Formats: sequence, structure tokens, C-alpha cells
Amino acid sequence: MTRASIAFAFAALTTTAIAGENFLVYFGTSTNAKNGSKGVYVSRFNTATGELTEPQLAAEAGNPGFLAIHPSKKFLYACGDVMKADGKKAGGISAFGIDSKSGKLTLINQAATAGAGPCHVSVDKTGKMATIANYGSGSIGSFAIKEDGSVSPEVSFFQHEGSGADPKRQAGPHAHSVNFSPDNRYAFACDLGLDKVLIYKVDPASGKLTPNDPPFAKTPAGGGPRHLAFHPSGKFVFVNNEMGMSETVFAYDAEKGALTEVETVSTLPEADRGKKGLSTAESVAHPNGRVVYVSNRTHDTIAVFACDPANGKLTLLQNVPVEGKIPRNICLDPTGKWLIAAHQDSATAALFKVDQDSGKLTFTGTKVNVPGSICVRFLALD
Repeated sequence: MTRASIAFAFAALTTTAIAGENFLVYFGTSTNAKNGSKGVYVSRFNTATGELTEPQLAAEAGNPGFLAIHPSKKFLYACGDVMKADGKKAGGISAFGIDSKSGKLTLINQAATAGAGPCHVSVDKTGKMATIANYGSGSIGSFAIKEDGSVSPEVSFFQHEGSGADPKRQAGPHAHSVNFSPDNRYAFACDLGLDKVLIYKVDPASGKLTPNDPPFAKTPAGGGPRHLAFHPSGKFVFVNNEMGMSETVFAYDAEKGALTEVETVSTLPEADRGKKGLSTAESVAHPNGRVVYVSNRTHDTIAVFACDPANGKLTLLQNVPVEGKIPRNICLDPTGKWLIAAHQDSATAALFKVDQDSGKLTFTGTKVNVPGSICVRFLALD
């Protein structure tokens, strides 16, 4: 298919209704001269047909690695490069307005973070605040979101302190993600360098975070917690340990904001356990509460776990080839029928069908081109 025909097909999809549930799919990327990425890309996806269009550039941006969509569906936020008032480049958060017809993004404003190397962004359930995790400096920050979607200057900032068991990877803190609890009372920051999930109280009115008591939960020594997902019931939390190639299950006390470890299981088939140079990237819980997915980078698979909704315990069902190199983010569509995996090193994203009984994945044969793809986010169209 030529570029012209792709553009024509994409334009037609913006004006022609398709039977089924229609979504925009946004891809966050790393941008550099080698991979050719220019920013955030967008596709269209139909859950009835499984049709995923070739991505088009939605907005130019510097290293918009991770994305978050506002609950109103009007705004999108990206962590990455921003321009400060003095004209110097820094790391921070960018706010974009979404054109739901075309999928294009329009920059609203940007705000810098006091930390270095922002790698993850989240928006709270009310849409009044956003958080940033800074991997490079091992810190997190929060920003108030205004009615027009713009972000305030950073209103709270926390520098993590300490080290972990691995002197090479964990000599200092490396905050890797911040996620809000289902009831929006707490935020949980996975810090790979500390082997901790740090816990903060949330104040949407001001956009500020404050340390919780208990202040953190420990993960296995040398494991390197990266990302987490809540069980749909809100009773359990699943944390993937990047360095340990494992998934830790926590029981969640919603009243105290406390996590208690239930178990830690390998994300690899038994024959590959103990291999060096592998790492996990993302945890995703299926909306039915019976399946959990974890992406294995370098091993280039997705681990599929059966989940016992009564106690949160996991049983490995499948390690499915991801059909690309270095799967970073994996994301289920809101119906739970499909999963898209973003491949950072092969500049692609692959579509998988979810078996609604077992939760196992089957590659559909659909793979689209996304340079430097890191993150996938679905936006339902009304």
C-alpha cells in the first residue's frame, strides 16, 4: 500500500462509521535520528472487525515515551522533552488537546519536572492532577490540571533516597512509574533502584501528593519493581520486577493504602529461568479479573497468567511470542477482547486476540509500523 493510499484510507475512516466499537489508538515513542520517530502516533481500531489502521503522526514531540488520557477524553498527556521559560530543554509533561475526528493532537502547554529522565505519566480518576516518574534521578512529581487541560508548574516533588541489592543497577533510586488506586485516595510509585513501592496520599483539589503511613511496601531484593496493575476488584496489586523476571502479588488494604505480599512468581517458562540479560516491562490485569499479562523484554514474549480472584495467586498459562523485538508496553482494549504490544526495537506494534475463556493470546497477523514504539493507549469514540 502506498503512502497516498494509506493517507486516503485513514481520512476515510475519520468520516465513515464502522459497525462495532471504535477507538483511537495512540502510540508513545522514543524519538531519535536512528529510528525516525517524530512524536506521538495514532491509529484507528474497530473491536468488531479487529481492523487496526497504519499509524499516522498525531503530534510532533520530543521523546513522548509514555502517555495518559484524561477521563474527559479531551486531553492527552505525555512525559518527555519540554521547553522551559528560559528556552532551555528539560524533562517534564506536555498537555495536548485531542481532535476526536482526526485523532490529531494540539499542544496546550508544558511543565518541567525538577527530576531527570521522566519515563512515566499518569492522570488521576478525577482528571485534576497528573504525576511523573523520573527514572534518571529517582524522583516523582505531581501537577494540577486546569479545566482547559493545561498543567500547572510542578506542585509536589519527592526525591527518593537509598539503594538496592544490585550495586550496578541499584546504586541509587530509579522511580519507574506512578499509579493511582481505584478509589483515587493513594498513588503508588515503583522504584527499581530501591526494591520498594512507595505510597503517597492523593489530594486532587490541589494536585499534591503527601507520603503515606505506611510509606512503602518492599519487593524481592534485587528484583527491581517497574510497573503495577490493580485487580478489577481492587483487592490485589500485581508488580512486575524488571530485573528479577518475576511478578509479585500484593493484597491491598484500601483503607490504609497498605500492600502485603502474597507471592512472587517467575514470568518465564521453567527452561529459561535464570538466564541473564532479560527484563520485564509491563503488567496488565484483564477486566474479568481472571487473567494477568506481563511483557518480557529480550525474551520477547508475553507471559499469560491465570489469576485466582479469591486470593490473587497466579498460574503461568502461556509465554506467547510477541512478534517483535523488545516489547515495552502492552495494553488491552477496554472490551478485553484484544491486546496490542508495542515493540521498541523493531519499530512495530502487534495485535493479539484474547480468548475470552482462557485469556490466552493468539497473534492475529496484524502488525503496524510505529518507529520507537514504547506505549499504547486506547481512546473510545462516542
